[in-house]
Order: sequence, then C-alpha cells, then structure tokens
Amino acid sequence: MNPLADANAPLLPGTAVDGQAMTLGVMGGGQLGRMFVHAAQAMGYATAVLDPDPASPAGLVSHHHIQTGYTDATGLAQLAACCAAITTEFENVPADALRSLAAQRRVAPGAAAVAIAQDRALEKAHFVRCGVACAPYAEINTPEQLAQVADDLLPGILKTARMGYDGKGQVRVQDRAALAAAWTALGKVPCVLEKMLPLALECSVIVARGADGAMVNFPVQRNLHREGILAVTEVFEGNLPAALAAQAVAGARAVAQELDYVGVLCVEFFVLADGRLVVNEIAPRPHNSGHYTQNACDVSQFDLQVRTLAGLPLTQPRQHSPATMLNLLGDLWGQRGADSVPDSVPDWAAVLALPGTHLHLYGKQEARAGRKMGHLNVTGATPEQVRATALRAAEILGIAAF
Repeated sequence: MNPLADANAPLLPGTAVDGQAMTLGVMGGGQLGRMFVHAAQAMGYATAVLDPDPASPAGLVSHHHIQTGYTDATGLAQLAACCAAITTEFENVPADALRSLAAQRRVAPGAAAVAIAQDRALEKAHFVRCGVACAPYAEINTPEQLAQVADDLLPGILKTARMGYDGKGQVRVQDRAALAAAWTALGKVPCVLEKMLPLALECSVIVARGADGAMVNFPVQRNLHREGILAVTEVFEGNLPAALAAQAVAGARAVAQELDYVGVLCVEFFVLADGRLVVNEIAPRPHNSGHYTQNACDVSQFDLQVRTLAGLPLTQPRQHSPATMLNLLGDLWGQRGADSVPDSVPDWAAVLALPGTHLHLYGKQEARAGRKMGHLNVTGATPEQVRATALRAAEILGIAAF
C-alpha cells in the first residue's frame, strides 16, 4: 500500500516511496528546523527544508533545500512533491502557505492553529474559550477602541497583535497619554493592551498531540528571560510547587485540546506574586525552553515533533536527569571587526571540561548581539550539582548569574 494514499496511515521510518526514502519537510530553515532535521534523519527519514537563505542552519544539513520564499508557488509545489508530510519551525510562516500545502500533503500543525498563534487577539480569545486564565486585556484596532480602554488596564503592556516575538513589538505604558503615544509609535497597527501584573516567575509546558488525539507532555520548565529573550531554563522535580505545576500542565493540555492541535506546542505562563497562574502565549512548534530534553529526557521535543508529523505512537517522556539550559547569544563572541571575524570565541574547552555539559551550536556563520547561536545543556545527578555546574559555565562564558 502506498503510505501517501491514506491520510491517517503512519509514515514509517525506512519506507521507500517511488524508490526514494520517505521524506519529511519543514517550512523554515533556522535552528529549530535544523534540530528537527537531525531528529528525523536519526530515525531514517530523508528531509527537505524550504527557506530562502542559502546558508540557513537547517538547509545546510538537509537532503533537500528549496531556496524560495514561504509564499512562492513554485517552491511550495516542489516541497509538496518531494515530501510525505510537512511541519513548520516558526509561527510566522504564512498560514495560507500551510493551507495550500495541506491540500496536497499531511501538514502539522495545521493552518488554523498557526493562525491563532500568529494573532494575539485570536490567541487571547482562545484562552478564554479554554477557561485558562490570562491577564486582563483589551483589543486596540481603532481610535475609538483606544479611547474606550478601561482605567484598570493601566499600567499595561501594549503589544502588536502580529509579528511580535522575543520582546519585539511591545511597549510598557503607564497612563493614557503614554498608551496613545505608544500606539502611534507602533504605526497604529492592531494591538492588544495587557494589564501589567506583578510577576514572581515564568514557566512553560511543552505538549505533543497526535492526529488521533493522544497527548503527552514534558515536565514544567522554569524560565528566566532577559530583555525579552529566554536566558535560562531549569527543570527538576520540585522546581515549582506540585499543585502549581499540575495546574500548568492541565492548562497547556486544555489549550492544545481545544485547538485540536497536532504537533509540538509550547504554552508559556506567568506565576504572579500572589501565587496565581496566568497563560501568556503559545508557540506552535518546539521551543527554546524545551532544548534541555535533548540530553535530560529519553525522547526530545524534536523526536516528538517527528512522531506527531509521521503519525507514530507517542509515549510519555521520562526525564532521567535534572537539567539547566543556557541560551548562547552572539554577544558571547565579542565585538566584530570590519572583516566580520569574531574578535573572541567562547572558551568551549573550559566549558566542556565541566561534567555534564552538552554544547549545541546552530551552524550560523555570523554572530550578532542578541542572535541565538546555540545552547548549553547541563545535566547531573542532583539539582544542586546541575545548578553549580551551570553557574560555573555561565561565569566562564560571561553570562550573568541566575
């Protein structure tokens, strides 16, 4: 039987289709795509990447690299022609492109779910439908809506409804005058104003859901952001109170279930100063906070991305080691000269001399301030041991203590 003839048939590793290895595709060629490609290849699949950058991290390691834009009809046709199923590595892939691909091939996550993740207003409305608490908010699309904002939403954070990530497209506002100025500065595009809440910490949950409705999750991840970019993730038993962790897992699973989601989904939460939990946002893909799973769990988030896309069985992940993940930004390479050669390279030898360190670099050719160049996973026997090692690694690399 041709496995492509049945939309629900598992796409088994090592299967030949028309004399060629079963191929899985990914829209986007960044580091998340690269790690998906590695996971798929380890299981015996061929891979294809669509990304316009000839030096994209995923394209450099894939069997096929289609170098076109995400809405290019010829590129999309080429991707559909060579792949049995297609996923995405970032949420801003045009939903219409996914919808077009889905008319020809299995696509996960689907365009409808990705479209919700791309729009903060739709995302907030989805949280309300799920019964998962989020910060009080108001949509601002017109001057009339701006004028009608309730007083109790200020101070707040004004966020563009679309294309915001890693802290981009966000402005803190204290009063109505600042709100009006911020909306003007953002180009008067559709926005969401969220009430500013006193935060104690941030956390996230990664779930994987199959087309058959089976769902599994990783443990709750405790996160530290700096300037809107994830800096540190710590995952170990007791990193959050048990009741709070259970609430986060239940909330994440509810969000995925209500979306009828297929794939790997990250749900980010705020823990407030009074102990309450509110959902912040979703990412319809693997997430930085799940990178520790590559070395601390028996299956990684990328393994589960492959399984959900291919229709393979999902097993509940088991974390076998406490873990800390350090995000490695381009700042660690020092200042760059006119010849685009780093003035300094991090002391990887000193870092890798520490027990339980696992270095993952993304193959990016240019280090820039704020650019994600890699991550360091630290595992060990106890949370205390892992934290001590991670702090020593951070000291060597010049990363602020946590």
